[in-house]
Amino acid sequence: MGLQEKLDAFKANFEGKVAPPHVVEIFHRTTAALVATGQAERALKAGDQAPEFTLLDAEGRPVSSIELLKQGALVITFYRGVWCPYCNIELQAIEVAADEIRSLGASLVAISMQTAANSLKSQRNNKLSYPILTDVGGRVADGFGIRFRLQDELVEVYKEFGIDLPVINGAPGWTLPMPARYVISRDGAIVYAEVNPDYTRRPDPVDLMPTLRRLANRA
Repeated sequence: MGLQEKLDAFKANFEGKVAPPHVVEIFHRTTAALVATGQAERALKAGDQAPEFTLLDAEGRPVSSIELLKQGALVITFYRGVWCPYCNIELQAIEVAADEIRSLGASLVAISMQTAANSLKSQRNNKLSYPILTDVGGRVADGFGIRFRLQDELVEVYKEFGIDLPVINGAPGWTLPMPARYVISRDGAIVYAEVNPDYTRRPDPVDLMPTLRRLANRA
């Protein structure tokens, strides 16, 4: 079963058996509103230069995009946090592909706005071999053009579910990155970009492989 099939199965169960109808309606309405803003189309895309960054991993160690790119291509996945089941399904799917990604000479990192403690929890719960980096306040997500503010009615739903983003992220404000996947070549150029304002839609990790193979052959 591919990643999107797993996400669709979870969504069908959640919306059909778990979430009250009014909550499902809010999820659909606010997602459609985010799509309508066109922010995803304005985010960085293939051909753009990726912002440089240094972020801390879950153990508090600095990780520099400049240093990683000296070794080869870099795959970045932006995700919402440990509390998001869609994100956890995606992280697990990327882990399945992690060895192949590394065999093609690429480094692999995930980035979220959550605290290091929550990133460590994500790594352990999903048994990840790649690091999760903490983007405090969403500075790097902003640089890629993917950070957005949650609508007020969605904030209230999150609170009902016990999802307190200022606490989870260790920073004020109710903002998140749109789920996004990037491949950056050694010269810092973005060569693959997938940004989706609908958090229930994620590209399969196998979609990365043609780009990574081209970069490996070029190297």
